[in-house]
Amino acid sequence: MAKPPSDASSDHAEQLPPEPLLADDELDRLDDFLDSDQVGEDALDLISAHGFLVALAVAPSEQPAETWLEELFQGEPNYQSDAEREEITALLTRLRDNAISVLEQGGLPELPFELTLDGIAPEETPIGDWCAGFMEAVFSDEAAWFQDDEEAAATLLLPFMLLSGLFDDEPDMAELSKDTARQEELVGQLPELVLDLYLHYRVPPETAKPKPRPKKPAGGKKPPRGPKR
Repeated sequence: MAKPPSDASSDHAEQLPPEPLLADDELDRLDDFLDSDQVGEDALDLISAHGFLVALAVAPSEQPAETWLEELFQGEPNYQSDAEREEITALLTRLRDNAISVLEQGGLPELPFELTLDGIAPEETPIGDWCAGFMEAVFSDEAAWFQDDEEAAATLLLPFMLLSGLFDDEPDMAELSKDTARQEELVGQLPELVLDLYLHYRVPPETAKPKPRPKKPAGGKKPPRGPKR
């Protein structure tokens, strides 16, 4: 069993505050819909859906909207109209797309809960629900997540697996779950851990490190500026 990252925040010391992925009223709208009788009992709630969609933003492969919507809702919601279908689908898609945009710029996504356990087991908190939703997205396309570098993927996903509570029956994971101080540390690092995963899956290795700046040519003219990295 791989160990959780030792200090994911060290690479993002100058990071700006996390950015919200939807406005509060939009999150409230999704919360009301996902908590209503219009969706089945097995559908993800708002917290789990947020984790699910952030994982889709990180995922190494793109899933068709109908595929991930089916996974999120576990069936077809009872929409009251085509307009409502378009509204809800657009909000869910925009949450995912906003996560991509934030991560693409090296920012951190704001998560819909306080980043602390306060001595409570993760699976009994929204943190556990969010991580479980995140792992649902991983399970929905597991081969893509693990195909290129299974060991690196397992190491980067381990905090999400640990905090989700879905793997507590596994001996190695049960041992890690006893380290409450380490769990609290990982919770505080969750936004950075998401960015680490995004960089692992979405940033090509050859562009991960900036090239040296070209020397100033003779004559005092500056060379053309290359693309930002």
